[in-house]
Amino acid sequence: MTESSQHMSVPENSTTSGHVTFSDLISDQRLLAPLEKLGYEKPSPIQAETIPLLLQGRDVVGLAQTGTGKTAAFALPALARLLDTLEGDPEVQAPRILVLAPTRELALQVAEAFTSYAAEIPQATVVPVYGGSAYGPQLAGLRRGAAIVVGTPGRVIDHLEKGSLDLSQMRYIVLDEADEMLRMGFAEEVDRILSGTPEDKQTALFSATMPRAIQRISGDYLNDPAQVEIAAESTTAQNIRQRYIQVSFPWKLEAMTRILETEDTDGIITFVRTRNMTEELTQKLQARGFRAAAISGDIPQNIREKTVEDLRAGRIDILVATDVAARGLDVERISHVINYDIPHDTSSYVHRIGRTGRAGRAGDAIILMTPRERHQLRAIEKATDQRVEEMQLPSLEEVNASRVQRFADQITATLGEEEDSNIASFRELVTTYVDEHNVAAVDVAAALAMMAQDGRPLFAEEPDLPPMKLDRGKKNRTARGHRKNHDRGVATPADGKATYWIAVGHKDRVRPGNIVGAIANEANLDAREIGDISIRPTHSLVELPEKLSKEQLATLRDATVAGRRLNLRLDRGRPEDRGGLAPSRRDRETTSRREGRTAKKKERWSKAKKRAAKK
Repeated sequence: MTESSQHMSVPENSTTSGHVTFSDLISDQRLLAPLEKLGYEKPSPIQAETIPLLLQGRDVVGLAQTGTGKTAAFALPALARLLDTLEGDPEVQAPRILVLAPTRELALQVAEAFTSYAAEIPQATVVPVYGGSAYGPQLAGLRRGAAIVVGTPGRVIDHLEKGSLDLSQMRYIVLDEADEMLRMGFAEEVDRILSGTPEDKQTALFSATMPRAIQRISGDYLNDPAQVEIAAESTTAQNIRQRYIQVSFPWKLEAMTRILETEDTDGIITFVRTRNMTEELTQKLQARGFRAAAISGDIPQNIREKTVEDLRAGRIDILVATDVAARGLDVERISHVINYDIPHDTSSYVHRIGRTGRAGRAGDAIILMTPRERHQLRAIEKATDQRVEEMQLPSLEEVNASRVQRFADQITATLGEEEDSNIASFRELVTTYVDEHNVAAVDVAAALAMMAQDGRPLFAEEPDLPPMKLDRGKKNRTARGHRKNHDRGVATPADGKATYWIAVGHKDRVRPGNIVGAIANEANLDAREIGDISIRPTHSLVELPEKLSKEQLATLRDATVAGRRLNLRLDRGRPEDRGGLAPSRRDRETTSRREGRTAKKKERWSKAKKRAAKK
């Protein structure tokens, strides 16, 4: 492999793509028709520069901030390449396209994009493979003959070891957010995957930065790649206040509820990534008493228009939408945009927050951000030329104070409508009830207030959720960001953490990075939530958040590293005097046997040397 012989640097707001259309880049109507339905008009700079190179068969290194439209930049040429292949061999016996992504969220988003772009290519079946979900559907999808596989490195390795994924016919491979992939400790997995693919494949690598590790991968696996660099566009939105709140994934709904209860809002658009999520989140919000409705690209136009009109007229307050469904949406009363799911595309983010702050009004944009997504803040700040402020999760005290104030305001407003309402008849009814039942009027008022609550408690209570641990400390990390391999034992766990036992050890040739990457992806944890790791001969000990959910525990029990099931469980080892956890009897016996074998070998070698010396 050779270094890049071609380099192009293009500002994101460059006019390079200004007069170019997708039909100038792509000729096949089977690809153009879905783009038109999705509302794609002009290619972004990364698309305009990269698509022609990939269609020529060149390997490409694309340097662009998180998002900027690069999914279409590599997906459309990949599908064009697939169409060429299908002309000579219409049957898909093994996957032809592989996309590696650092997280399951990005893998899902890329898989959904491929599905949308390939709507008119029946053979272009897409199977996402990622941690944190059952193997069954993934295995079934691969057995049916997937043309396109999008996955995280750890789960791709698992399928390779199971024999369920065949790389022998790969024609096109993409590394998306490669720098993030390596930061998460997947360098060995990436090397292993790429080294098992055909030499004549085409490879595209996309990264926000170009550290030495990325340069090494480019040099080892890409063939004379063209390098395209897209500088981030600076899009100002000065009348929109941007904030983010950092929450663990299980707390997202609770965080959004508290924001809705404490913020001074009017109309709200909440953005999620998938159609299914629009329905799911809408139902959960409605169950909590909010007037919400969902729109997605699959909803008929007449229903979409009616839903938007309901939002405009105040019949609903919250619209849960996907990016595609909200294109061109213009409702003046939108005071807040809530990014329930953060987009991986900064241009999508800019479009989202542009739905508020209309007609010269101030607007608010709030991101619900998990710890593993925090790295995307810098790209968003560059794209909007604005700092995104951190906000704290509103406390229960703040939520309850807001509820009391809102309740009092409703009473005041109702009393103020006396002349235009039939409150006099209700007053007469209450007076009669008080006289007949000999109860205080205040008790009747309290009962009526409870009735008005429709069974919902006035005061919020602490949710039944695992504690939210967002500590980003650097304890026991090397300068490279990986945990040290403490073979002497795991120290007493830090507050909020517990020591867990997993069934992989030195005999499986695992390293801390393998364990961190697998656990982070399978359990949807940020890598920084994983503490010390001690790798023993037959098993390992790892510090994890003390109160993992039942779903996370079940997922990690079935997860695999180096082809072995983790069988994760809470460690019950005996504390040693130094405060660590003692090796198990099995480990002691294994070590003893190993030391015994070594001693015997040394003794035999010594005797052999003496015999040789005598001769």
